[in-house]
Amino acid sequence: MRFYKKVLGASLAFTMAVSMMACGNNDNTDTPTQSNQKEVPTIDKINVGEDYQDINAEIKVLTNRTDIVDTVYKGYAEEFMKVYPNIKVTYEGVTDYEESLRLRLTTGDWGDLCFIPTSVSKNELSDYFTPMGSYSTLDPIYNFCTEKTYEGTVYGIANGGTASGVCYNKKVWKDAGIDTLPTTPDEFLEDLQKIKDATKGKSVPLYTNFADGWPMGAWDAYIGIAATGDADFMNNTIVHMKDPFAKREDMSGPYAVYYVLYEAVSRGLVEEDPASTDWESSKRLINNGEIATMVLGSWAVEQFKEAGDHPDDIGYMPFPVTVDGKRYAGSGGNYAFGINKKASADNQIAAMVYTKWLIEESTIYQDEGSIPALKSGELPDALADFEGVELLSDNPAAEGEETLFNDVNNESEVGINNDDYPDCAILEAALYKQKTLDEVMEEWNKKWSSAQESLGVEVNK
Repeated sequence: MRFYKKVLGASLAFTMAVSMMACGNNDNTDTPTQSNQKEVPTIDKINVGEDYQDINAEIKVLTNRTDIVDTVYKGYAEEFMKVYPNIKVTYEGVTDYEESLRLRLTTGDWGDLCFIPTSVSKNELSDYFTPMGSYSTLDPIYNFCTEKTYEGTVYGIANGGTASGVCYNKKVWKDAGIDTLPTTPDEFLEDLQKIKDATKGKSVPLYTNFADGWPMGAWDAYIGIAATGDADFMNNTIVHMKDPFAKREDMSGPYAVYYVLYEAVSRGLVEEDPASTDWESSKRLINNGEIATMVLGSWAVEQFKEAGDHPDDIGYMPFPVTVDGKRYAGSGGNYAFGINKKASADNQIAAMVYTKWLIEESTIYQDEGSIPALKSGELPDALADFEGVELLSDNPAAEGEETLFNDVNNESEVGINNDDYPDCAILEAALYKQKTLDEVMEEWNKKWSSAQESLGVEVNK
């Protein structure tokens, strides 16, 4: 395990260094605010515990983690305030986070620090958030900065990162007689059937969390690197590709991912009534073995471990696709911290100081079992089953095509990684026998081609 971490850490450092997009220069980041002309520093220029002890501010942090906002997160604030007694930090837990933040950001009166919602496009980042620094300075220090970068400037630092894989209850899988983890879609489905037969309905083989909507979006995270081994796929390949959702002979690519979801539903290997699922209770259910498997990022592992009396039963496996005899997993950032550019200069500075303390001095990554924002950080034990799996991050889009994926995705209305989650449509098609997967994928290919034509995108034959 120690050797694996060392190799994987080196791989991460290399692939992320190659893949990070230019995040700007300091010339356009250290600008004074209009309110009082006080300079807001970039995050790299702050020495935590030494600088800005004279700042007096009260800052509010918005978070989607309503389950720990008054415990763990409150604890972080209390520890920080021991170092900076003149900066008061309070948290606000927000339910229906994405929808709420979509509305609140436009007012500018939402607080000082938040997790940047996925609905904010890269070209909108500068409308809401304070620049954090430049690529030449931040890239050697932090992972995942490319994800919240536009035209060379970093607007958000990831609250850790995740690997793309599958959460599972190790005891349930073992008791079903499964000794080797699956490496192909069909092997995975066969294992789910074994679990259904062995547990006689006492454990849901694959829990979708359909009713909450957002967990279904996790499936989209696997159609790139995990299904293709191509770090360019999501930002470069798919936008110029003809029929990206078509079935491949080797059962790789996006089709293979959606095949797993469709077939699991069609074969009755999911919960009896997907419309009645509940995210919060699902954590306890997978902990005690009433759920065998959930397709979610590695960020969920610690939450599942903490949800009951069986933390050692929770494991994490690579997504079951093999490309040319090799396994891959995508690695990306969780929600990124973003600072309100419309807050006062003192509050922006205080929020920048708190952000740096969180990502470099607090125990947030150990507590959440996530890949640290710091490149020098230790990888989590949750990735123990990823030995031999190459962990990659998405390469940035080509210059001049930074928003092309979003443009094609939105124009086509396929909606990958959007709030409407096309994965939900796949589940419904399978559940109600509305369409075959091939029919759904054919529709998506037509929509994608139409969007490419409408936008004048060159298509590689």
